[in-house]
Parts: sequence; structure tokens; C-alpha cells
Amino acid sequence: MRQKKSPIGEHLALVSVKYNVYPAEVVQALINAKENGKATCGELSVDYRGKTKENIIFLIKKDDNVVAQFRVDEAFLTQNNNASFENYMTTDKIRKKIAKQNPDTLFNTIADLRSGMKHVNLKAKVQEIPKPAQVHTQFGNTAMVVNAIVSDETGTIKLCLWEGQINTINLYDNIEIKNAQVCLFRGEKQVRLGKNGTLTVIQDQTTIAAE
Repeated sequence: MRQKKSPIGEHLALVSVKYNVYPAEVVQALINAKENGKATCGELSVDYRGKTKENIIFLIKKDDNVVAQFRVDEAFLTQNNNASFENYMTTDKIRKKIAKQNPDTLFNTIADLRSGMKHVNLKAKVQEIPKPAQVHTQFGNTAMVVNAIVSDETGTIKLCLWEGQINTINLYDNIEIKNAQVCLFRGEKQVRLGKNGTLTVIQDQTTIAAE
């Protein structure tokens, strides 16, 4: 696992995600390995391999397999880098890695959504369902489409629904969207289910009214 130009924090964050250990544990294992020559971190072993003028060299293995070998600026270990390391856990690269490993458990927030994102999982509430509009498609036919407004605690976004998808939701439904994508249409971000996305109502407005 070699990252030519990635910051060391992101590099270690990838190791953290892939092998299911906390970022702070990875940092502490590096410190322990520097002091004692070897340390463990979950299923991983960390070996101190020496140092250059400014960098310390570490080797990370799982069983007998090499996971990574890299150089760490000694200042990275002498300073409190846990907070900055945690920030790497929210980058697009790390989120994609987490989503790939745990597609059913990781949910994005609306504030995090950016145009071009794929494999998006979202929990949201339906706030508005405009009247369906008839549009001409690229295939030369017409179809009904609705850009519903959905929200979570971080913001709102349009949810594009076509034909049979339109009647699957009602106003104020709580929904789960999985494996969707984020597109830009007329300057606005919108979530689209595409061919692989799914939408599930987890609490409909009828249930809410009954409560």
C-alpha cells in the first residue's frame, strides 16, 4: 500500500479504516514502536525501521504480510496530531473507502454532498413534493419527473424521482436512500437514484400522524 503524494495523515487514515482501528490507536502505536522498537495495533504490528535526518521509518504488517512502509516526520509524533488526523477521516477519499467497506452502515449528510459523488447513502425527511412535470427525455419520449425537497439536520437538497418512483413517498416521510449519486442540474445539486439506487420509507407520514 503505497501513497506517493498523500499526506501522512491521510495515509494512516486509510490504514485505520481498512483494518478497523481508531486513528488515535495508530498514532500511539507509532509512538510506542519508536520507543520500544515494536508495537501492536489491533491485528497490526508496527516495527521501527530506523530514521533519517528528519524522518522515522515504520513498517506495518498483518501476520506476515506487509501492509505499509513509510516515513513519518518526527514532528508528527512529538506534536498532538490526533485532532488533525481525525480530520482526514472526513475527506472524500476516506469516506469512499469507508462506504466501499460498509455500504449498508455509513450514511452521508446533505452538507457533505458534492456533485459527482456516487454510492451515496442518505437518511432524510421529505419536506416538499411539487406537482410532477412532464419532460422530454434523451430517448425521444416523455416522462413524469418530480424534484422533491428532502432534508436532514445539516441542510436540504432536491431528490429527483421519475415515473413509478414518484408515488413511493409522501410528505414528511422519513426515508433511506442507498447507492445514489449527486448531480448538478441547472446549477443546483440533486440526488438521483439512477439504475442502482434504492429508496425506502422507514417511517411514513401515516405512522407519524398516528403517534
